[in-house]
Amino acid sequence: MNNTQLDMKRLASMDAAQATRLLHRVREETLAGRRPPIAPRPVIDASWQRMARLGLDPDQDTSSVLLQRDELEQRRRTTLLSEVMQTLSGGLAGIADASLQIMVVTDEHGRVLWRQGNLAVLRQAHSICLEEGAAWSEHATGTNAVGTALAMGRAVQVHSAEHYVQSLHNWTCAAAPVRDPRDQRLLGILDVSGPASSFHPAMLALVGSVAQLAEAEMRERHLRSIERLRAVAAPILCRVGGRAVAVDAHGWTAAVTGLAPVDRIPLPKSFRAGRVWLPSLGVCAVEPLPGGWLLRVEEENRPGEPGAEEAASRVVLDLSRPRRWTVAVSGAAGSWQQELSPRHAELLYVLALHRDGRTAAELAEDVFGDRTRTVTVRAEMSRVRRNLAGVLAHRPYRFREEVAVEVLRPEHPADLLPHSTAPAVRAGTPA
Repeated sequence: MNNTQLDMKRLASMDAAQATRLLHRVREETLAGRRPPIAPRPVIDASWQRMARLGLDPDQDTSSVLLQRDELEQRRRTTLLSEVMQTLSGGLAGIADASLQIMVVTDEHGRVLWRQGNLAVLRQAHSICLEEGAAWSEHATGTNAVGTALAMGRAVQVHSAEHYVQSLHNWTCAAAPVRDPRDQRLLGILDVSGPASSFHPAMLALVGSVAQLAEAEMRERHLRSIERLRAVAAPILCRVGGRAVAVDAHGWTAAVTGLAPVDRIPLPKSFRAGRVWLPSLGVCAVEPLPGGWLLRVEEENRPGEPGAEEAASRVVLDLSRPRRWTVAVSGAAGSWQQELSPRHAELLYVLALHRDGRTAAELAEDVFGDRTRTVTVRAEMSRVRRNLAGVLAHRPYRFREEVAVEVLRPEHPADLLPHSTAPAVRAGTPA
């Protein structure tokens, strides 16, 4: 057989026993360091390499210490996923039951919060510890749809011997991330799992569609909450002199006066009433509103108070984790941290490599491998600078000279922004 790559359609067209034998042989040869008869799918091969670097035993079981009942209930209460469980369940639980599978919903750490579906399969799932409170990250159970979707930040299907741990070879699973549409923060994973005999390649698309449906419902809820905040804030802003903006708890703008309108103003996690420095606005007087905050921009610094140039002196770009990247800014005015989208993480990483700066064309080459994509680069950098005005300059794009920049990388170079195809990221050195 040619050493081409596997794909799910090809597996589905094969006799089930033949497909199983092929997957087992591919896994056995690949893990032994030999050339398999057909190459594993890239997402599976990359996951197997991560497991080998972790030193995970492919013959281990998948048991884990379950969350205590009170901890499980606390996680259920505090996750936004609880608000869309009816949508998730209505979209998948019945289909999972009819197809002899189960639906599983985890938090952002891969801990199982809910599961529903076929009763016989629910009982079988106990044998692999696929139960409420169990850990299903790659670190805990090896290559599997939940853990690999967490690691890659995208929908993944894992079938039979594509699982790294042997005890999962009789299972098939398809999973998709569910994100908070307000800030793209990962909330958890939606998964359908069952015996390998229940495999169907269309399940991945179905799970992804239901995840998107849940995100659309959360987006609609958010828009309604913004409208309520706008109704409260608009009369107040009419009486406020100077520049001010009303935002919800996540920084989304409901109303503004004296400022150019923006969709969102990133807020630090420990946000509170009082005087706060924000990179995009400067020093603000913060007052609580029902459902959000009123930010009044102070026009002049008080004596002895740092200006925008002195407010930020250090930036830490944390890319050490496989799916959650942050930029932290600190200085005389305090500290502030923001989670980054995959694209913004790439751009800031490239600028950290090139302290002398990059033009739009150079960034387009660094990120897309195409110097002509300057319009896209300028649009993305405009969004980045809107939140990091105190530390980023342009013409060319660069970190300000007076700002110290530190990049926290993962232990293994291959885990640096694993989603990225940017030439400068994949090279790991200035392009």
